[in-house]
Amino acid sequence: MDRKNSERIAAEQPREKRREKPLEERVVELLAGQGLTVTTAESCTGGLIAGTLVNVAGASDVLNEGYVTYSNEAKERLVGVRHETLKAYGAVSQQTAREMAEGAAKAAGADAALSATGIAGPGGGTREKPVGLVYIGCFLRGKTEVKECRFDGSRMENRMHTVETALGMLKTRLEAEASEAVSP
Repeated sequence: MDRKNSERIAAEQPREKRREKPLEERVVELLAGQGLTVTTAESCTGGLIAGTLVNVAGASDVLNEGYVTYSNEAKERLVGVRHETLKAYGAVSQQTAREMAEGAAKAAGADAALSATGIAGPGGGTREKPVGLVYIGCFLRGKTEVKECRFDGSRMENRMHTVETALGMLKTRLEAEASEAVSP
């Protein structure tokens, strides 16, 4: 196909089809549109969720701070994960992801929080908690959802899948709230 035909085809497509907004841009827009702030508590992603949000111009309107809580001690000290939770369930657990998200929101005074804790690989996995197991917490206005994911990529791929999944969870919840706000 020559360049002229490809430009004509692109021009005939709806604007949304030609250039869909990146997920992080949509999340920042939704947060800003609803007057909300977000924070993160990240272990296996090491700040990639917050870093991805910061890729968006205007992110400073919705993101004031984030926490990299790679160690158990940091999880306890920075975002208030209970020592008993870590002892009973481990760092890679639904319970820890929940406490990370809720604790980050409280520590930052944010309306929303995303947390990620898991085993990115290539080592560190066990039969019970294999490489690629990640728990993602999504806190929004007092309600927390935790998702268990099992990724099978490289270390970086698993981390990037975690970022995408976390942002997708928040986007879905923000869109649901926005549509409830406009429904009669």
